[in-house]
Amino acid sequence: MPHIHIKKDWKISNNLATPESVYMRRREFLKGTTLTTAATVGVLYGCGPSSPPNVLPEVKWSELEKSIYPAKRNLQYGLDRPMTPEKIAASYNNFYEFGTDKIDPAHYAQKLNTRPWAVQVGGLVNKPTTFDIDDLLKTMPMEERVLRLRCVEAWAMAVPWTGFPLPELLKKVEPKAEATHVRLETFYQPFTAQGQLAFWEPWPYVEGLTIKEAMNEMAFLATGIYGHPLPKQHGAPIRLVVPWKYGFKNIKSIVKIELVNYRPATFWNTLQGLEYDFTANVDPRIPHPRWPQTQEKMIGTGDIRPTLPYNGYGDFVAHLYS
Repeated sequence: MPHIHIKKDWKISNNLATPESVYMRRREFLKGTTLTTAATVGVLYGCGPSSPPNVLPEVKWSELEKSIYPAKRNLQYGLDRPMTPEKIAASYNNFYEFGTDKIDPAHYAQKLNTRPWAVQVGGLVNKPTTFDIDDLLKTMPMEERVLRLRCVEAWAMAVPWTGFPLPELLKKVEPKAEATHVRLETFYQPFTAQGQLAFWEPWPYVEGLTIKEAMNEMAFLATGIYGHPLPKQHGAPIRLVVPWKYGFKNIKSIVKIELVNYRPATFWNTLQGLEYDFTANVDPRIPHPRWPQTQEKMIGTGDIRPTLPYNGYGDFVAHLYS
């Protein structure tokens, strides 16, 4: 008698089975997820180190960096308040790739490998170029600027950045006349930056400026802080500093700069457009939907100060918006 095989209800056809290659990739994914579970929980649910570190991670200097830092200070940008102590600034960071708590990045960002590091600059330019970070350190006009930093969360700092003007980099690639905006993008390494495992958010982090803003003398690319190379929690090895705008515009750890003829979608404007507008100029007259913007609290001292239009840099940038 021939053998009759009755198919079980739970059994699927062979042609519906998961291919072995896909299964193996899933195993790799789960392995990576397991390694980052504890940190990811901290990112997604606000858990993390409970207090600022007593000893901050050591900043390593290359021989090249020893010849650059500290750079000569540009005295054109005066300061109306005491400088924020370095330990305070280094342990109070917004860097959502490495955690939603202010003290998370000082711990978790140390996993990021910042050498080698390249910045691709292209789009609507005549000379698209990929720059090695150390070549930029050797060739760009380095200076220190002590600048106010104002967060949309209504806290503030005063920070000594070292770097070079963004316009000097853009001039090297020769922007085309049709370029209207500059799009800046950070790295995408979800198993290094556990915050990027939140797949429902628009990673990698992207920010943007108009071409007029990007070519303004106040637009600055920082590679150092407090007279030494940038620590990783501050956005090493290179980040944007636009001090007349709220802090979320100051994109960290940049890998790509693209000149385009449209307004680019940006991280926070995409997530919460009503709370984080694209322009993001500091304006005490326009309240955040959940709190006023007329005052700011200095981190480290708790001093309450009135918020200044354009964060006090109107003489340099107000004409951009007339």
